[in-house]
Amino acid sequence: MHYLDNPTRNLFFTGKGGVGKTSMACATAVRLADQGRRVLLVSTDPASNLDEVLGVTLGNQPTAVPAVSQLWAMNIDPEKAAAEYRERMVGPYRGVLPDAAVQSMEEQFSGSCTVEIAAFDEFARLLGDASATEDFDHIVFDTAPTGHTLRLLTLPSAWSGYMETNTSGTSCLGPLAGLQKQQAIYRSTVESLSDAERTTLVLVTRPEASTLREADRTSHELRELGVQNQALVINGMFRATTPTDEVAVAMQSRCESALETMPSGLSGLQRTEVPLAPQGLIGVETLRRVGQTHGDSSVSPKPTEGEVTMLHSLPTSELIDQLAAQERGVIMTMGKGGVGKTTVAAAVAVALAERGLKVHLSTTDPAAHVSAAMAADEISGLTISRIDPAEVTEAYRQEVLSTAGADLDDQGKELLEEDLRSPCTEEIAVFRAFADAVAEGEDGFVVLDTAPTGHTILLLDSALAYHREVSRQANEVPESVQKLLPRLRDPGFTRVLVVTLPESTPVHEAERLQQDLRRAEIEPFAWVINQSLASLSVHDPVLLGRQQSERPYLQEVMNQHAKQAVIIPWQSTPPIGLDGLRELMKSEAIC
Repeated sequence: MHYLDNPTRNLFFTGKGGVGKTSMACATAVRLADQGRRVLLVSTDPASNLDEVLGVTLGNQPTAVPAVSQLWAMNIDPEKAAAEYRERMVGPYRGVLPDAAVQSMEEQFSGSCTVEIAAFDEFARLLGDASATEDFDHIVFDTAPTGHTLRLLTLPSAWSGYMETNTSGTSCLGPLAGLQKQQAIYRSTVESLSDAERTTLVLVTRPEASTLREADRTSHELRELGVQNQALVINGMFRATTPTDEVAVAMQSRCESALETMPSGLSGLQRTEVPLAPQGLIGVETLRRVGQTHGDSSVSPKPTEGEVTMLHSLPTSELIDQLAAQERGVIMTMGKGGVGKTTVAAAVAVALAERGLKVHLSTTDPAAHVSAAMAADEISGLTISRIDPAEVTEAYRQEVLSTAGADLDDQGKELLEEDLRSPCTEEIAVFRAFADAVAEGEDGFVVLDTAPTGHTILLLDSALAYHREVSRQANEVPESVQKLLPRLRDPGFTRVLVVTLPESTPVHEAERLQQDLRRAEIEPFAWVINQSLASLSVHDPVLLGRQQSERPYLQEVMNQHAKQAVIIPWQSTPPIGLDGLRELMKSEAIC
């Protein structure tokens, strides 16, 4: 961990979902605390799993981690932060203004924008208000997957600029007078992010081409925001120790190939390589061993024999048969970042198109590129797109101006244009585009690759709030928005595939996702357990350890969570392009 040679006060860990951001952030925080530094570890991920990794229940306030004397941790919970923010803004007016006026304010602060600004407000307070963290030597931020984090890190500049240029004094969050008090903190947040003496951005990636490309894109975008002090962690480096193990040799080859083509923008960064661990990184003692020498026998569990239990997974061909039988509708892949949602969505879309069905493949994840999974290959009946936040935001602005703004006078149009420049407009526009994509399922199949869990749940949870916000800005609510929840709740129209890896955090995050979906009256159709080693013949001690550690999670999914599940084995060659995606759907793990 070279970035700890002379650590800055703030350390941000970001990267594509599933690359090990939380593990690296936790290991860093534990190491700094073990050196006697007072450390606050903060998760900005709506789907945070700090609790599970550290083995302690966390809340919205710093909580001491019992196993590490100088370490405190907390989660920024968007809903709790929104409730506190709402009360802070409305509370002073209770008993002062009429009840009806207070109720009107509460309704205004119940929207999706409030959830986002409240979480951002808490993040800005920790980074921009020195008095809020004066008890700590270091603040370590474990962030959500890239797309969500880029949005978070652009908000300080976006809101500062919006408040400086706003002339109406109002916004989707009510009177700007309430926000002006925060403006100094937002400015300080921008300064902290761009100060190399105070802040280090640690880009975490895997030795895989797709995650290296995303790390490079993130690095470039953050440099444009002024975040110059960056370091690179390549997590999960693997070197085969058993030449006769074909899986191990193939895994090493995939690592080497990815590093040979690493984007030039990353090559100049200070680099730390972390070996692939033989088990999940759960618990403080395991975190203390992060970065030890590859294949260290002291951390490798011994291989076991005779523990294979028959698991009755569904053949992938039967899953495709069931999906194809409905002939139209929406199929969504959901789960933690990095579990292979994009690849599974693309493989399902190809399999349906090859049966002569009309299929549209798209994504709600700003960091995902479904076209990359297809590697420019084409197939009859399959169309591809992505919901580009910038494009849909501009389209939404033009739509609102041409409808709600059509009959306004010049002053009214000016106020409407100012309102639409709010950073919240992007969230509303993406939601609208998501509703439109779901509506396309009335005329064929739409396969939607969704953003990582936390962001997707916020999107679904906020359906009613977005409905109100769209109603506020537009003259009428589009049919696609009106029918969104009924469509998502109709099992004959929407089928959700919960994608996971056979590991602790992805499985437990998927379990919470399933609970959230059921609360929203959306029943998952099937689970897909991706990249399993369980059915493969391996001899390498690290891979044997990982194979062994998969078993309780496979059992947990099959016996406790999934009504039906498919297990897809780890692939020797990356599953991209038509041939790779076809191979993925042919492969069936028998455990």
